[in-house]
Amino acid sequence: MQMQSKPPLAKRLKTLIIGEARNPFDSKIFHKLSLIALFAWVGLGSDALSSSSYGPEEAFLALGQHTYLAIFVALAITLTIFVISTSYSQIVELFPTGGGGYLVASKLLSPGFGMLSGCALLIDYVLTIAISIASGVDAIFSFFPIGWHSFKLEFAIMVIFMLILLNLRGAKESVLSLVPIFMLFIITHVFVIIYAFGTHLTNLHVVMNSTAADVNNVSLEIGFAGMLFLILHSYSMGAGTYTGIEAVSNAMPILREPRVQTAKRTMRFMAISLAFMVIGLMFAYIFYSVGPQSGKTLNAVLFESIAKGWGNPGYYFVLVTLISEAVLLFVAAQTGFLDGPRVLANMALDRWVPTKFATLSDRFVTQNGVLIMGVAALAMILLTQGSVIFLVVLYSIAVFITFILSQAGMVRYWWKFRERVKQWKKKLLINGIGLVMTVFILVSVIIVKFNEGGWITLLIIAAFVGVVIVIRSHYDNTAKLIKKLNNLVPAVNSSHSGDILGIIKNGKQIHEFDPQAKTAVLLVNGFNGLGLQALSSIFRLFGGIYKNFIFVHIGVIDAGVFKGTEEIESLQTQVKDEISRYVTFIQQHGYYGEGFTSIGTDVVDEIVKMAPRILERFPNAVFFGGQIVFPNGSLLSRWLHNYTVFASQKELYSQGIPFIILPIKV
Repeated sequence: MQMQSKPPLAKRLKTLIIGEARNPFDSKIFHKLSLIALFAWVGLGSDALSSSSYGPEEAFLALGQHTYLAIFVALAITLTIFVISTSYSQIVELFPTGGGGYLVASKLLSPGFGMLSGCALLIDYVLTIAISIASGVDAIFSFFPIGWHSFKLEFAIMVIFMLILLNLRGAKESVLSLVPIFMLFIITHVFVIIYAFGTHLTNLHVVMNSTAADVNNVSLEIGFAGMLFLILHSYSMGAGTYTGIEAVSNAMPILREPRVQTAKRTMRFMAISLAFMVIGLMFAYIFYSVGPQSGKTLNAVLFESIAKGWGNPGYYFVLVTLISEAVLLFVAAQTGFLDGPRVLANMALDRWVPTKFATLSDRFVTQNGVLIMGVAALAMILLTQGSVIFLVVLYSIAVFITFILSQAGMVRYWWKFRERVKQWKKKLLINGIGLVMTVFILVSVIIVKFNEGGWITLLIIAAFVGVVIVIRSHYDNTAKLIKKLNNLVPAVNSSHSGDILGIIKNGKQIHEFDPQAKTAVLLVNGFNGLGLQALSSIFRLFGGIYKNFIFVHIGVIDAGVFKGTEEIESLQTQVKDEISRYVTFIQQHGYYGEGFTSIGTDVVDEIVKMAPRILERFPNAVFFGGQIVFPNGSLLSRWLHNYTVFASQKELYSQGIPFIILPIKV
């Protein structure tokens, strides 16, 4: 019996770290990979919930000495949470396949607005990762001596690398491993809030009287308008609290069926838990007269104040609570890793960013997206030195651009189709209020924080927009060139198609084929001009020496296809239909034709697997692949196109299999 050779060391290490490849033909694959509402709350809601670690703090500190006004701010923030979550529930109903802010703006406003929303959203998710990790590190080091703080940056870098590896394994695996930490955070923080209210229940009238006195004093000092401005300023500084609410609409493809119901249930979990945390923590700050302390977060000061008289149990409680808060912030970075690559993939499918970001790994993970999000977040942490205060400013501006465009798109939709939609006034009102709120918050943050770093976010977004416009322009120009090439397709149906392609009938009958005869194996990616020109080149360069023609077509399972069983089955049907057109065409000209098809996430891997089968049947086979030659080849064109034939040639060459690349000029 022949011994099976071991896979290469690199592949064994990849399997050990990332896991075994998944089978796309597994009928239960989508069920296995999807998230129920509870797990979606952990993986996506952690971003929103973790913002309670810094959002309420930013709002509370913005009030200065007038801390009792925090009650009004907390109520305003809570109202905003429910308005935004309700408006996004309407978005998932209208867009059940997902896409979030990018798709909403693209479909309901214009592709240009969609691109702007996508750029802002991607920067938001990079900052989600950066700020979540930076805040988590701050929470952990709040418990350590000041001398240890010099290691914060190194610790943050280590956490990013761990999360990258975790997410390369898959969305569900990364979420399941973090559920215990998430629940520990919920338990400890709910206990803190209930304890704070329970121990100060008899003093609520004092808090109310102090609030009334504070309102009166502020009104006398700076006037009612000044007090209102102070409250609104604090409210806008808590903008980081709302980030993460939109995450569910972007992650629809990974939710368990029925997806809309799962999404709305997840959104309710998020809104209720976040509102509870915001109100509870803001009141607790007031109850315990919490103030800023060097090297500590406001929550750390609060926890220590609560557990001050508990002795050793209090010490360990604070330790566990801070660790749970820190690790939840690390869990919150998951939203950036789950949704960022998905937005990137959607933009790649629309050719705003390189198409390689739509490809999937054999674990059905947008691997390139995970890597780029992790590297970008790492760069952001290094550039800002992990400053949470600075990152919050950048973070809030980016996400609210997407919020505004999403709300504006929905408002336009309800008004445009008001005659067809039931209860359109109610739906228009919800998104309209959301639009007004988000515009106010964004303008406030930009004005107040412009000189403190707000301009940097606007500059980054503008630069990113410029880059994607250049990329889209290149793809559009390429599409025009390929369209000219594809003009050859209608011609093959004419009676003179053989002359057009340089094919001369050899006079043989199809049933006389000889598997030992010289065989041309042509890689194609559809029945198109590129494949037909490559076939023409074989005849032009080698005359009629090849008697058998084998056509190989690999259907790529990318982010656009991997949405459900129907999409994968449709891809299989399409691939078989297109390969059969080549076989029929070559047979009409007296040559033997046969097709080999497969679908997978990596074209080169599938070709390498298929090559031995072809050579076993046709031992005198030579592989061919057509490669478009651009008129003005540049570094940009090399970066934006996959050049699969070169990678295929390299792999087959290493196995001693001849492979000829045919240049096709356009």
